[in-house]
Amino acid sequence: MFESLSARLQAVIERLRGKAKITEADLDVALREIRLALLEADVDFRVVKEFVARVRERVIGTEVLEGLHPGQQVVKAVHDELVSILGSESHSLQLDGKPTAVMLVGLQGSGKTTTVAKLAVRLRRQGKRPLMVAADVYRPAAVDQLVQLGDQVGIEVHSRPLGTPAIEVARSGMETARQRGHDLILIDTAGRLHVDEPMMDELVRISGAVTPGETLLVVDAMTGQEAVSVARAFHQRLPVTGLVLTKMDGDARGGAALGIRSITGLPIAFIGTGERTDGLEPFHPDRLAQRILGMGDIVSLVERVQDTVDREEAERLAERMLGARFTLEDLRSQLRQVQRMGPIGQLLGMIPGAGQLAGAAQQAVDDGQLKRIEAVIDSMTPAERRHPEIIKASRRRRIALGSGTSTGDVNRLLKQLSEMQRVMRQLGSQGPKGDQALGRILGR
Repeated sequence: MFESLSARLQAVIERLRGKAKITEADLDVALREIRLALLEADVDFRVVKEFVARVRERVIGTEVLEGLHPGQQVVKAVHDELVSILGSESHSLQLDGKPTAVMLVGLQGSGKTTTVAKLAVRLRRQGKRPLMVAADVYRPAAVDQLVQLGDQVGIEVHSRPLGTPAIEVARSGMETARQRGHDLILIDTAGRLHVDEPMMDELVRISGAVTPGETLLVVDAMTGQEAVSVARAFHQRLPVTGLVLTKMDGDARGGAALGIRSITGLPIAFIGTGERTDGLEPFHPDRLAQRILGMGDIVSLVERVQDTVDREEAERLAERMLGARFTLEDLRSQLRQVQRMGPIGQLLGMIPGAGQLAGAAQQAVDDGQLKRIEAVIDSMTPAERRHPEIIKASRRRRIALGSGTSTGDVNRLLKQLSEMQRVMRQLGSQGPKGDQALGRILGR
């Protein structure tokens, strides 16, 4: 996400960083390029105009032109203003009721049903006991989809026979939650292809019936400035408390995220990436600003590792690596853990200085390089995976044939494993220092 905008802004910043002194002419050129980058990212022109004016004010106001590190000070001004238009603070859900209702509303196709499941998974990790309520009664596939997602993630879904009014589904869902000890219900509501009065009237009635603690508007980020119009229309009729921007992984521009908060005043609560049920992140304005400017986001990366990586398995793998006992079975296990964390390009984008590698790395994954590695390992016998030294020429040909790859692919994998084992033997031979390195790897 934000690839195009991020690349443009980072190019501007890089030129400024290299200057010992910045003239007003330099600043004018930089701000003009920033304005064009934001407009091309589909940010509302009023937001862009205000953004550029405030960056100029920050820069001139701190006498950057005579500063010791003018480039860094301009970067800070751009960063601070990005944080400001993104909302400055994260939105914390208010879930104090027993049970609390959370309504998810939005247009058809925005990703409401998938977001209900993603949010349920996230809140369950935080100790909540959610119940998902299928109140989209006009699209039978929506009920079936939510039931399937519920089965997939192990979370109960409340539904009623086809033809039951949506308001009755919501009310009975609240009653079921009370009876069964759920502390939270997530209500999936109906959408339309456009905002219309019957839809809004129904949502208003449901809201009045269940008095939700949160009403989250789910918006497709790829619709750009249209997302702002949708948010305005819903906010005029409903007590919307926060926004969920979906399909952020498919939006290289990011204009919706940068404009919607500033224009509507509604906080962005979450951003959705991909179809996986763990593809929902809390929205942190400061972290996102850092990502856009290529500064990385280590905190979010660590949180994602903690959420998705099996700590005991990670410790086992690290100890085997230091003991030079790391096998191809261990490598396969490690690859699968990394893949569970999400798109590799997204992960690299969270590492300071690695943003430029993200696109190439993701392309490598999309081209199937990791799948080829897994296919090669899967084509081996258990003995070959544990003792790769027995894999001679005839075995390599058989493995390549069985995995649909080439002997060159098999040779490269074995060479990479050998190099990893060599490095780990060196680290393990350092004794206490090696143990300290292991502790750093595991976060101990």
